[in-house]
Amino acid sequence: MRWLHAEWTKLRTLPSTWWLLATTVVLTVAVGAAAASSLTTEVCPTPEACHEDTVKLSLSGVWLGQATCLVLGALSMGAEYGTGTVRTTLTAMPVRWRVLTAKAAALSLVTAATAAVAIPLSLWTASLILPLHGPTLRATAGSILILTLVALLGLALATLFRDTAAGITSGLALLYVVPLMADILASPGWQHRLQRWTPMPAALSVQATIDLDRLPIAPWPGLGVLAAYAAGLLTAGGVAFRLRDA
Repeated sequence: MRWLHAEWTKLRTLPSTWWLLATTVVLTVAVGAAAASSLTTEVCPTPEACHEDTVKLSLSGVWLGQATCLVLGALSMGAEYGTGTVRTTLTAMPVRWRVLTAKAAALSLVTAATAAVAIPLSLWTASLILPLHGPTLRATAGSILILTLVALLGLALATLFRDTAAGITSGLALLYVVPLMADILASPGWQHRLQRWTPMPAALSVQATIDLDRLPIAPWPGLGVLAAYAAGLLTAGGVAFRLRDA
C-alpha cells in the first residue's frame, strides 16, 4: 500500500490535478447540456419524432471531457520526467513495474471518482432540458470507464515517450484526428473500419441506447477496443520504462 500512497500523494499535490478534474466535470456537464438544448421543437416536435438517442446526446460532453483526462494522465508521469524527480522516485522505489502500477491505480481511482460525479450530473442536467428515453445504466458505467481509460492512455503515452507534450500530442491525435479521417475518406469500407477499430468512435458506442443493430461495433466490444489500446500502450510503456535509464 505504501506504493499506492506515495503515488496518490504525488498526484494530489500536482498543482494541475484539481484544476483538470474540475474542468472535466464542467466540460462534460456543459457540453451535454448544450447538446440537449440543441434539440428544440423547431428542429423536431418531440425526441421520438426525430428518433434521437437522448441519452447519448446528453453524454456528448465526454467527447470533450476526455481531453482533460488525457492531459492529467500524461502529467502524472511526464511531470516527473520534466523535473527530473523520476530519479528520486526510482531511488525510493527501484521496482519499476510497481511504480507504474501504483501510478495507474492512483490515476484510475481519482479519474473514476471524478467521472462518477460528472456523468450522472450531466444526465441529470440534461434531463431538466430534455426528457431522456432509454436505459442509462450501461451508458453511465461505460462513460465513466471511457474517461478512466483515456487517463490511462495519457499515462501510457507519457511513459513511452518520456515527455508530457509528446504524450498529450500523440494522445489527442489518436482520440480526435484519426476519427476525423473517417469523415474525410470517401470509401465506406474504410470509414466502417475506422469507426470499429479507432478508440473513440468504437468506445462511444457504449453510450448508445437505440438502434444498436446499426452501430459499427456493439457497445461493450467497442469499449473493449479502447481498453485494448490503453492496455497495449501501458504494456509498451512499461517495457520501455523498465529497459531505459531514467
